[in-house]
Amino acid sequence: MEHLCGKKVCVLGLGRSGKSAVNLLLKKKAHITAFDDSQHCLSQQEIEEYKRQGVIFSIGSSIEFPRDRMDLAVVSPGIPSDNPLVKHLVSQHIPIWSELELAWRESLCPSIAVSGTNGKTTVTSWIEKVLLDNGCRTIAAGNFGTPLSDVVVKPKKFDFFTLEVSSFQLEHIKNFKPKIALLLNVAEDHLDRHGSADKYFRIKARLFENQRADDYAIADWEVLQRLKQKKIYLQSRTLTFSEHKKSADLYLEEGLVKSQMHGWPETVIDLNKCNFRGYHNATNLMAVLLVGKVLGLPLEKMIRQSIELRSGAHRCEFVAECNGVKFYNDSKATNVHALTSALCSMPQNTGDRRNIWLIAGGQNKAFDFRAVTKDSMWRVKSAYLLGQSSAEMLSAWQSFVPCNLVDNMVEAVSEAGRNAVPGDVVLLSPACASFDMFDSYQHRGDSFCAAVQQWMVAMNGD
Repeated sequence: MEHLCGKKVCVLGLGRSGKSAVNLLLKKKAHITAFDDSQHCLSQQEIEEYKRQGVIFSIGSSIEFPRDRMDLAVVSPGIPSDNPLVKHLVSQHIPIWSELELAWRESLCPSIAVSGTNGKTTVTSWIEKVLLDNGCRTIAAGNFGTPLSDVVVKPKKFDFFTLEVSSFQLEHIKNFKPKIALLLNVAEDHLDRHGSADKYFRIKARLFENQRADDYAIADWEVLQRLKQKKIYLQSRTLTFSEHKKSADLYLEEGLVKSQMHGWPETVIDLNKCNFRGYHNATNLMAVLLVGKVLGLPLEKMIRQSIELRSGAHRCEFVAECNGVKFYNDSKATNVHALTSALCSMPQNTGDRRNIWLIAGGQNKAFDFRAVTKDSMWRVKSAYLLGQSSAEMLSAWQSFVPCNLVDNMVEAVSEAGRNAVPGDVVLLSPACASFDMFDSYQHRGDSFCAAVQQWMVAMNGD
């Protein structure tokens, strides 16, 4: 993009993706003004180095609108569209791109883009593994792992970029066009940012908006029906998967992945042979297999690879077993849809009785927790609720599940562990963001694991 040379570009937000955008723009010899309302977004050493390269900074609480006319703005995912600086840029009719858009325009190879409310990181990492094992040169980037701007500035060649794409990134795309686009599911999430479920869905659908007839869209069957209902029509070739609908190209039936695609057997794989848990991961697997179908990867090898795939850390992750009680860390469950999926995936006890001690709560993202029904909670013995949303959860659930308010993770684990009996499960699945009590969902999950170890030591007297 040589036309960026000499152009005035402002970068809003100097987190991971913002810094990556600055580095890419420096390489393209743009004139950069960088904004962040945090005084600690960069170290003093980083600031001095960027200033030496000509970057102008406006950092801290006294941010001012750019005085010079900007040619372009690059907005980090964490900055909402109602930010005063963004609104000012819009009023000036200045083009606004996400870092994803900026980097994609610099990319020299096709992209496989994965989005959805839940499962994005799992599917992105699984696609990366399957492609690498089949000799394809790829790297997982975007919202997961390395920002795409960091990848495109390097001379290494790839056959595909495998990108995790969030709704925050899709807000400010213009020409972004993946060769293969996957929309795994769309449930209520980020309503505090997007305002409504309909707007959130339409932003997710932007994943497909620039695709053409020689591109591929892979989607959950029900998501595709919702797109049609909203008169959002895809120009690309479509493949579908479903947990329930036999009209999909791949679907589940009695623990088997079934196919009605030409050249594939009716039964593709028995899920009992796989190392992951839950139907939500089965749908993740089907999405990965459809990518392999598009790329012409050998099915027999993909089946062997599928058996070895595992969920990542903090995603229904088995932590430990003590005195017949199993502990699972699902800290990545930051919305109601993820919570209900986790509840369905937990091991059952004989007699189908209640055997789950649930730890939930955190920073609400404008969810109505009444969406978690009595039917989805039928296996929960009791819920231990913490964080800002604990009172809301208590009000929504206490009529059908015993609920207890706790002050911290150690108390939640200790109380759940003390009351659990052999065959029970203690599950952290918060259905909320983590930022009221923790730095990230990883920090929250690590705190849960540490509390479990602390409880086990106390129990065993070691």
